[in-house]
Amino acid sequence: MANEQGYLVAVIGAGPAGLYAARELASKGAKVVIFNRDIKPGGLAEYGIYYDKYKMKEGLRKQFRRILSTPGIVYLGHITVGQDLTLDDLRDLGFQALLVTTGAQGTKRLNIPGEDLTGVYHAKEIVYHYNHLPPYSQQDFAIGRKVAIIGVGNVMADIATWLVKDKRVDEVYAVARRGPFEVKFDKKEFARFARNLDLDDFEREIERIKDRLAPGQDPEAAKQHILGMMAKAKETGSPTVFRFRFLSSPKAILGDEQGRVKGLELADTRLVWKGERTRPEYTGTSYVLDVDTVIFSIGDRVDPNFGLPLEWNAYATNPEPRFPVDGISYEAYDPDQKQPIEGVFVAGWARNPSDGLVGIARKDGERAAQAVWQYLQTLPPTAVNLDALVDTIQAKVSKPVITWEQVQKLEAIERAEAEKRGLPEFKFDSNAAMLAALGLA
Repeated sequence: MANEQGYLVAVIGAGPAGLYAARELASKGAKVVIFNRDIKPGGLAEYGIYYDKYKMKEGLRKQFRRILSTPGIVYLGHITVGQDLTLDDLRDLGFQALLVTTGAQGTKRLNIPGEDLTGVYHAKEIVYHYNHLPPYSQQDFAIGRKVAIIGVGNVMADIATWLVKDKRVDEVYAVARRGPFEVKFDKKEFARFARNLDLDDFEREIERIKDRLAPGQDPEAAKQHILGMMAKAKETGSPTVFRFRFLSSPKAILGDEQGRVKGLELADTRLVWKGERTRPEYTGTSYVLDVDTVIFSIGDRVDPNFGLPLEWNAYATNPEPRFPVDGISYEAYDPDQKQPIEGVFVAGWARNPSDGLVGIARKDGERAAQAVWQYLQTLPPTAVNLDALVDTIQAKVSKPVITWEQVQKLEAIERAEAEKRGLPEFKFDSNAAMLAALGLA
């Protein structure tokens, strides 16, 4: 490919935010190189959605395939920006703007005693494990028989489904700082394991907390708020018992002499109104839940080692954006220097961790692309030769770099393997196995 005059953009991350941003930029005439840590694209759409939602995931893959076949978009997988290449390396390669859509790859914890015990995990680790994302797919998670999940959102529901249907553990507890009215999971997600709810225990739990609900919250209505979600629930065939523990805030994880979880200490809370929202307050009492595994499902944070300044759990953004879109700032920012980081933008969970799934990420990526395009209009076009650029990148990275053509070949190999085994889907569990299938090991 000969040199062309145009704008050259690096999109770092190949989840929905990055892919839809790349399409938006390419539609405006930019040349876009997508860098992805994983061999295959998709991000949380591939490795975060529950593994048996085959129709949904394949529908998203079809959209992503169309994007990655768009002229002007180049996909390079198996490259970790921040390790294999730095942000400065990308600038030196001629990229005029960098859009970071790496998601929230850090782990968010509560910093309570016992978080380093064996049997304590983050939801992301478990979700990546059962969705076959290397290296999590190869790790041995020591899941016991009595599991507490901290959090009551849809990720909790996914993990509870896995514990009930696949692991068939004895007991699962969903622990919430607030009450039944404040649960965040969808009815459809709860229905997958709702028949395993211990109804007698649920009655006792509502009785236990009824005096600590927020003023005006009716205990009977709170009970029906949960039970009403069970109308379309089906039997799972699993002996697992599922229970809620409301108005309970994790205080400490207790360990045995071998350094393994033996209990979870929970502080009792009561609800008060703060404006239009409820807020938990500590009562001064606590109790211990008899569990041997604790899984945090409380959201995520970005990777602090990536190379961009942090603000809370996300990468910092310019409080006075030069290129806002719908009033939102997508410009990376250095709080110490009190100035934007020239040519660097963030989107998706890198900008706002744990905020929605594919639809939200798509819209955020597209808006971020508009901000990047505004910025590019302040620069002169540059000479772009994508073939030569890819050759240079491959020479700089000391491991196989995976192109979109190779991803398509890998997908075909996995489909054939699934058909041979009589499975709805097959995924290689390690990067080594994927590279071997492509003849690159």
